[in-house]
Amino acid sequence: MTGEHLKIAVLYDVWEEADQVEASAEAKPRGKKRSCKKVVKEKEDREEIFEALEKLGHEPFYHVLDGTLQSLNSVAKCQADLIFNLTESFAGDDTKETNVAAYLDLIGIPYTGGGPHAHFLAQDKGLAKKMFAFHGICTPYFATSYRGRIEHAHDISFPLIVKPMSEDGSIGIDSNAVVNSVKELMERVESIQDEFDSPALIEEFIEGREIYAAILDSYERARALPLVELNFSRLPKGIPKIASYDVKFEKDTPAHKLTKSEIAENLDEETVARLTETALAAYRAVKLRDYGRIDMRLSSSGEVYVIEANPNPWLASGHEFAMAARKSGLSYADLIGEIVEIAMARCVKSRARAKSMSLA
Repeated sequence: MTGEHLKIAVLYDVWEEADQVEASAEAKPRGKKRSCKKVVKEKEDREEIFEALEKLGHEPFYHVLDGTLQSLNSVAKCQADLIFNLTESFAGDDTKETNVAAYLDLIGIPYTGGGPHAHFLAQDKGLAKKMFAFHGICTPYFATSYRGRIEHAHDISFPLIVKPMSEDGSIGIDSNAVVNSVKELMERVESIQDEFDSPALIEEFIEGREIYAAILDSYERARALPLVELNFSRLPKGIPKIASYDVKFEKDTPAHKLTKSEIAENLDEETVARLTETALAAYRAVKLRDYGRIDMRLSSSGEVYVIEANPNPWLASGHEFAMAARKSGLSYADLIGEIVEIAMARCVKSRARAKSMSLA
């Protein structure tokens, strides 16, 4: 740690629905307004990050984006040395996550995590998969469909998994997401379009282990932390082995109770190396920076498929990223401190580069 004392704004977003969600430390809606899905955790990631920043000797303070122009203007006047960017939407629209990062670039305050390019490329899952394919990274064959129009299509075969093109946090993925017939496929596509007014991503379903690679990108040398697995082995027959919304957030469901994220075991060195190398390649392909998480499937034949890339993944102490950090020897405070240092070092280099170009 550098020991530098920083004034750090912990930036997060809220928005109101019919239930009039308040902008408080206890509620952080996630997902598009129209999807009407929210997640409320026992303790928010922002609270844990705030406490870690205090422990590290920084001066953190909360700053809320509530979907108003006033809240945007106040960010520019907050006088922070760094913004710890936890926003996932603006005014409840998570497609505007890219715009928030672009706005932070415009006002010139350093911030953690992905820039506009990363959010744009990662959020459009179809576009991200095209980027993976261009870079020779294996990803399931897929098609995209919207209101009867096929926008992209490989020669795909059943079983398939159908999900919204641009949602995150497993919103729109439930036990009916995996389909095995044309009838089920058509019904699922229609359901996605009706609920989200979004193209449907139709992807070959890869049977296998769900593996997550957390990546820290310090000083232009990205490194993967120990791999984490979402263990589906206890799920009864008939429940799809997928990271659905129930599995992640609905604590009273069998799917949630019978799945567990844990450090991946029983992987030989060669397989770990292939998973790690694939994750790093995917991280670079969609221009992630500072930190990120790559979600993969390891098939029974040993093939590695990238499912998606996640800029600014959740950093709550009980989630996969912090779990991987602990396994690598980093305490929670160390993890948050390293992300801060990475962002500040990147900003210093960027400004020095810009200054040298202006003098050339």
